[in-house]
Amino acid sequence: MSSAEEGADFPLAGFRMPAEWDEHAATWIAWPHNRRDWPGKLDAVQWVYGEIVRRLSSHEKVRILVGSDRQESAARRVIRRVGASCDRVEYRRIPTNRAWMRDFGPLFVRREGCSPAIAGFAFNAWARYPDWELDSLVAERIAGESGTAFHPIIDRGRPVVLEGGSIDVDGRGSLLTTEECLLDTGVQARNPGLGRSDIERILGESLGAERVLWLGKGIAGDDTHGHVDDFCRFVAPGRVALCREDRRGDDNYRVLEENRERLEGFRPRIEVAYLPMPSPLSFDGVRLPASYANFYVANRVVLVPTFNDPRDRLALGVLSDLFPDRTVVGIHAVDLVWGFGAIHCLTQQEPAREPG
Repeated sequence: MSSAEEGADFPLAGFRMPAEWDEHAATWIAWPHNRRDWPGKLDAVQWVYGEIVRRLSSHEKVRILVGSDRQESAARRVIRRVGASCDRVEYRRIPTNRAWMRDFGPLFVRREGCSPAIAGFAFNAWARYPDWELDSLVAERIAGESGTAFHPIIDRGRPVVLEGGSIDVDGRGSLLTTEECLLDTGVQARNPGLGRSDIERILGESLGAERVLWLGKGIAGDDTHGHVDDFCRFVAPGRVALCREDRRGDDNYRVLEENRERLEGFRPRIEVAYLPMPSPLSFDGVRLPASYANFYVANRVVLVPTFNDPRDRLALGVLSDLFPDRTVVGIHAVDLVWGFGAIHCLTQQEPAREPG
């Protein structure tokens, strides 16, 4: 018997997670402060954040989480000095363990004629790290401060764990994810006991996913164990940008080819555009998940991680063709990716109050 048949309430019926390219009310970020995420690089990373805020604040509000007076003062100093539109930057006193807003921040859903709501998934630091207690409260605290309805996602009495970077949607009912992340039972298992059909049902009930497109594994160096936003992203309904590795000896070559084969087999057909992969980056001998697919689509601008690589220009050109109505901007991400994430991992969009 399904949880629906057991009498559970589904207040999100008819709601759907909008596409990232739909109009935003704001972008949410958390100010970086955990030096363990960027050993020896935190000061540099804060200036990269400043550039991200500068670019975003030209087109939409940016809401920054800070945990203390000291964090807010540091953020304000950087934001002011980089020349951001300070009247579009807001500070919210919500403490965090880390800064990966994509994964612990609110997943907003919307239904025509209704204000957005938040699908309240649980967060457990990717079933990997010990510091997550503050992060796990962020989505509900944002809901309370913003007056947004918050609906915990519970299945058979247990909170369902889901990170925003593990999925990507086209706003029309299709959702991308990976088996490595959501179906793993041994390495970083988010929801032990939930199988493919359970996950598909929950994604349908909470995010309006009518069609779940299962890819295989994620890229090398991804400490989340298979987040899709590091290698394959929707760029329009029925169309994705997929990373492709042309160096046959690279660890990502076979993985990305297998995902390409899966995409080509989906029906209705998915149109595929290809992004290059930068040359491998490592820190202390550990592969980092450097990828151009970790871009963020905001109002009238697309922010793309770049890596001082000859392929940077090619990736920016591909995304400029895919988003002709937006300015595509490269953001230096060599320091960012030392924390095993980049621009998309750090941002979370809040949709406009009404569709369109």
